[in-house]
This record gives sequence, C-alpha cells and structure tokens, in this order.
Amino acid sequence: MAVVKRVRVLSVGKVMGVLYALVGLLVGAPFSLIAVAGSVFSAASGQNDLVAALFGVGAVLFFPVLYGVFGFIGGIIMAALYNLVSSIIGGIEVELA
Repeated sequence: MAVVKRVRVLSVGKVMGVLYALVGLLVGAPFSLIAVAGSVFSAASGQNDLVAALFGVGAVLFFPVLYGVFGFIGGIIMAALYNLVSSIIGGIEVELA
C-alpha cells in the first residue's frame, strides 16, 4: 500500500479546471441548442430574436470558461485542505499494481 500524503496544489487545480471546463461544455451545449432553436422558431413567426441566437452561441463559450475557472479555484482550495488534513490524520491509502 502506498499513502498519498501530499498533492501539488496547482497540479490539482489545473486538472480540476480542465475537467470542469468539459462539464461546462456539456452544460452549455443544451442551452445553446435550446436558444438557437428558439431564435429559429421566433424568426419563423416573423420576429427577429438576435439576442437568443447570440445567447446560444455564447453559452458554448461562457459555460466552459466559467466552470473551468471555478473548477480551478475549487481544486486549489480542496488540494490545500487535503494537504492540511492529511498532515493531521494521514493520507489516502492506494494500492498500486
């Protein structure tokens, strides 16, 4: 058994930032599709809803960036807390093959 006593804070932050950016892409995609579909239907009824179309395109960019930034910050905080707690009670035991 190996024990993870410490983790590198920025390393965890980077990994969490990328993972959360991917989640943000998965969250932003449905928002984008719904907003673009809404703008298409409003255009078909004679209205020009450019705001909905821009929101749809922006959701694919906004959500991954927002989730990535918060994931990075959260990863840094959690890694620092892990280092603190593991120094008091011990680290996580892992079995390496």
